[in-house]
Amino acid sequence: MKDKPKEFWQDKLTPEQYHIAFEKGTEAPFSGEYYDNKETGMYHCVACGNELFSSDTKYESGSGWPSFYSAVDEGNIELEEDRSLGMVRTEVKCSNCGAHLGHLFDDGPEPTGKRYCINSLCLDFNKKEED
Repeated sequence: MKDKPKEFWQDKLTPEQYHIAFEKGTEAPFSGEYYDNKETGMYHCVACGNELFSSDTKYESGSGWPSFYSAVDEGNIELEEDRSLGMVRTEVKCSNCGAHLGHLFDDGPEPTGKRYCINSLCLDFNKKEED
């Protein structure tokens, strides 16, 4: 899906979602739909539906963005060095469509010590149905 033209994504996403996912923008902290979501379920890429993060690994980081200590499957994300804004960070991208999701930091909780700091606008949440 990485070879889709920008018009494909612009037709599928809101302007804000497109800006963050394909122009590497970011949403304001504490403004996103999922930063404080406590429901059980799965977070998917808003662009292509790729399964990314489980609510089981979500935690309150205090950053204002949804934070996870691990991905559902490391193969579903890509990590890339990001030297924008005068600093060195690790960008998190969807491995299926290449959408920018957020950044990875090494200040998270055990068991991984990682903090995947992800934009709500790049996520689609599917609530787990009660048994």
